[in-house]
Amino acid sequence: MGERALTGNGESRREMMPSWQKEQAEVERVLSGLSRRAAWSGGPPIANVLMARVLAQPDLISLAAGFVEHLSLPVELVERAIEKLFSSRTVALESLQYGTTLGHPRLRRAIWERLCQEDAAVGLRHAGPEQIVITAGSNQLLYLVAEALLDPGDIILCAAPSYFVFLGMIKSFGARSVGVACDHHGMIPDALEDRLAWLERRGELDRVKAIYVASYFDNPTGLSLASERRPALVEVAQRWSRKHRLYIIEDCAYRDLSYYEEEWSSLRSYDATGQYVVMLGSFSKSFSPGLRVGWGLLPPALLDPVLSLKGHHDFGSPNFNQMVMATILEEGWLEEHVARLRSIYRRKLEATLKAVEGMLRPVVAVDYVPPRGGLYVWLQLPEEWDTGVEGPLFQSAVEEGVVYVPGEYCFPEEGEPPRRCCLRVSFAMPDDVSLEKGMARLARAIARCGSAAPR
Repeated sequence: MGERALTGNGESRREMMPSWQKEQAEVERVLSGLSRRAAWSGGPPIANVLMARVLAQPDLISLAAGFVEHLSLPVELVERAIEKLFSSRTVALESLQYGTTLGHPRLRRAIWERLCQEDAAVGLRHAGPEQIVITAGSNQLLYLVAEALLDPGDIILCAAPSYFVFLGMIKSFGARSVGVACDHHGMIPDALEDRLAWLERRGELDRVKAIYVASYFDNPTGLSLASERRPALVEVAQRWSRKHRLYIIEDCAYRDLSYYEEEWSSLRSYDATGQYVVMLGSFSKSFSPGLRVGWGLLPPALLDPVLSLKGHHDFGSPNFNQMVMATILEEGWLEEHVARLRSIYRRKLEATLKAVEGMLRPVVAVDYVPPRGGLYVWLQLPEEWDTGVEGPLFQSAVEEGVVYVPGEYCFPEEGEPPRRCCLRVSFAMPDDVSLEKGMARLARAIARCGSAAPR
């Protein structure tokens, strides 16, 4: 990792605000009676900026929102699952009652059996369904794990770029996201090692609590962590666990959305003791976001703290949704639906890449790595371009009737410098016609900005 990456953006961008601006913000917080946590939270850019644009301009085509294909939602399968649940009055009554904080045992068992099949080549050690926690989507589990680990000033190391919603969560705890360099094969183990050594020299190693890695078709780049890097990252985390354990938070939300029959064992499967890797997943992308069913396979040391915090949040995720999802898994209907999704999304991914080649590249030297799964394509324009919300390209895109996610949102606050010339497009939600129109509008917006978009 080069010297620029080592020193990077070592001072938090929040701390680089002018002193008068920080003082004014603090006065406003006090006068409003808000907690420091509320002030730290701010608001996620996708809600505050991007979705506001969509609502204000109904004909806008969103290449920003990571929603699923609307017509692909499994209406018939859910109807069949509910019919099966309600065929027994005893089971129907159970589904409408409170559940446990840990989650319904049928669902936890079904998830565990599926994980064992997916990681059969390596195996999951020192674990079982009793270590699986069910949450309202995987974002809730991310929040609970962060809440269990972080005090103000603590650090989570994240890929640069990374999932911007989680970056916002880290900030909401008064903690710090510090970037680790990546390439086309995901987080670089040597770069992780260098970043830890850099923090040690600064006397901050004890503040590092976890490493966040989206190991399959990540959000925003759509890329996966290379198979040979998976055991290497686990080994680095174990070796640098000195005064306290350094966890890896492995986000597998997009694992099912593989379009070219490629499989990799999870990072968790390389954790021989089961003490280091927090593995989490969700059925939001692979089945239905409306059911809001996520899960986590937790190390024993985190299980009780996370359950205690979850008890304060909701006493347990909706029992009815869990029993519907358990039925889907037990009957083998999830695999049926995932096969359909893979066909739909592979076609849309290939249409997006064709549009990049045929519409965008004729007007700008755009660089990208074709994803093999997931819902996103990460585009890098020449360095002099500014894709941010205040930049000329974003404004031009909105005027043309299309919106994307500016890449700068996806970089941790410290460490690796943000790439303001990047953008994320999501091909999942628009139908085929809207997707093509949206990419054409983006091409026109780029052409309007000319050969360069000065900062």
